[in-house]
Amino acid sequence: MCDKLKAEYDQYVASQAPKPIKVTLPDGKVVDAQSWRTTPYDIASGISKGLADSVVIAKVNNVLWDLDRPLEEDSNLRLLKFEEDEGQQVFWHSSAHILGEALERIYGGCLCYGPPIENGFYYDMHLEESGVSAADYPSIENIMKSIVKEKQPFERLEMHKEDLLEMFKYNPFKLRILNERINTPTTTVYRCGPLIDLCRGPHVRHTGKVKALQVTKNSSAYWEGKADAEALQRVYGISFPDSKQLKEWQKFQEEAAKRDHRKIGREQELFFFHELSPGSCFFQPNGAYIYNTLIDLIKGEYRKRGFQEVVSPNMYNSKLWQVSGHWQHYQDNMFSFDVEKEKFALKPMNCPGHCLMFDVRPRSWRELPLRMADFGVLHRNELSGGLPLGS
Repeated sequence: MCDKLKAEYDQYVASQAPKPIKVTLPDGKVVDAQSWRTTPYDIASGISKGLADSVVIAKVNNVLWDLDRPLEEDSNLRLLKFEEDEGQQVFWHSSAHILGEALERIYGGCLCYGPPIENGFYYDMHLEESGVSAADYPSIENIMKSIVKEKQPFERLEMHKEDLLEMFKYNPFKLRILNERINTPTTTVYRCGPLIDLCRGPHVRHTGKVKALQVTKNSSAYWEGKADAEALQRVYGISFPDSKQLKEWQKFQEEAAKRDHRKIGREQELFFFHELSPGSCFFQPNGAYIYNTLIDLIKGEYRKRGFQEVVSPNMYNSKLWQVSGHWQHYQDNMFSFDVEKEKFALKPMNCPGHCLMFDVRPRSWRELPLRMADFGVLHRNELSGGLPLGS
């Protein structure tokens, strides 16, 4: 089906009558081109081969655009390299597709989502029985490297929703995406090698652009982050257009591991975490001394800025959260429980309690601005593995 659609798209492009268009570069230079014939890669090649080889993706009229996709009209063109944020995100998104292809080959499960993230990428996969372990990393990397060596082109295709429902009938997760999130008659997929995936794109020209990669870790996850949904295997990776960049990244990770706050906390008996109170920190005497010193510093800074310290309760009736609007949007992330046939919850933030303090008596405009500082304990019902670094 994809071969047929690709041939039809190529035929459609070839049937379009080319017209002269103007392509404006960031420095103001204008390049003559032809609609439906000239691609961003052609423009880059016309400037220099080195530029064409180093460009990750194009931006056409402020829209990210595949380098081999023909321009359709007069365009403002930017050529983005890996060093730019959008270039990195596209590069890591393409790398996620390479990871997805490798995971399908090895495990044969159902692929779910495979996005770029701040430092690399991951792919979620549903497996009926077996799981992914660190011992699998070399095999996954070897398959990924073979995919890179094949220089599989990333091909963009627009397909009808009904055809996609038939194509992905073996994968209930892709069917959910199609049925719940795709509200148009057609949507795009990208193909590289045997992998065909729902994707807006765009992507690098071919898999060979990924010169260095590493599988970094794996974990369990839930479908769309819902604890009552299916458990998934999540595999993380990092990649670069140059092997030197990977070595620099690995060196940085080694240095960062030496300064890992959890490692230092244990070694210096500052604090530790325990499975019987997940996400909560146990401050030992040395750590409590540092903690209190920091609190004193913060209190002093607050006082300089006109804040007054208050102490508010940890537990409130859910009626407070309903008034504030948190209950309607945030209750799944709160610890709630029944007390004498009423619903209560531990506070995940201070502000609603401070609103009650403000409302305890009539206020004058002369009291404004009213600044309150509260060092109360907050509790948020986060998913395992989802806590921020400082939690």
